Amino acid sequence: MADFVAKSTVKSAERVLAAPFASKDAMNTIIAGIITDNPWNCTPYTSGGETLAPVQKTSEYYTGKVVYENTEGKQVGYVTVRAGSSGAFDTITSTVLANTAMASAMGGTASHDSSEDNFSVTLKCHTETGELFNIRFNRTGVMVSSYEADSILTTIETWADTIPALA
Repeated sequence: MADFVAKSTVKSAERVLAAPFASKDAMNTIIAGIITDNPWNCTPYTSGGETLAPVQKTSEYYTGKVVYENTEGKQVGYVTVRAGSSGAFDTITSTVLANTAMASAMGGTASHDSSEDNFSVTLKCHTETGELFNIRFNRTGVMVSSYEADSILTTIETWADTIPALA
């Protein structure tokens, strides 16, 4: 019987942040800089006959909770908010907070504590050697995955060391 022979060694690495991102906007500012400035020198590539950007946002989500408290400060209900973009999350959260009929039905006053929000954005990058890898940012860390060349991690780590929020 034939054996499977490994063709590659796909790696992943994670950096846990010393302090979580203060907000989704703080994280998204870094991500916008990556997409705009391309600090890892990623390269455009062609897939399915289409030329793709060197760095692409492939997924994102944002979750949070609007809590309802009665006049004694007791939690009487909550609504979970989940959205596929930062703007949609803000719109939905604002809409829920402003919904007086919902607050009346819950029997409390609505509030949103953004320190409890979670968010995640994944980027896909293409190297000049043709390798594709992913980098996922969330509130508490950064994960690089699906890479083979150690130089990819070295490049990202060197860059991350220059960003105070990624310490």
